[in-house]
Amino acid sequence: MQVVWWSTIVEAISSLNRLVRETYLSASEHKQVMQRLEHLRSRWHEIQPTGEVRDLAERLLAIHTLRAGDALQLAAALVWCGNRPRGRYFIAGDTALSDAAEKEGFTTVRLRP
Repeated sequence: MQVVWWSTIVEAISSLNRLVRETYLSASEHKQVMQRLEHLRSRWHEIQPTGEVRDLAERLLAIHTLRAGDALQLAAALVWCGNRPRGRYFIAGDTALSDAAEKEGFTTVRLRP
């Protein structure tokens, strides 16, 4: 099961539109990627914004070098696994986020830019 933070879709669409504007993706490639994203979205489980996610994000910001959005993503992952990340995978393309996830106990899969 793929579990994602509530704002993941917004972040993905933002990145894809930026790639089109910067001419790294053509209009037809963008359409294909958006269709694939919608396919994935229909099957993933979203962690919603809650007080628990916010509180965990605040703790993570105090102990890791994270941006606010990354702290919320990691907090959502911790809520999902009941704060038992050992044996769970965390996929990220950001070094600081991956480092923090590892320190929290996740096994990370680091995406290359």
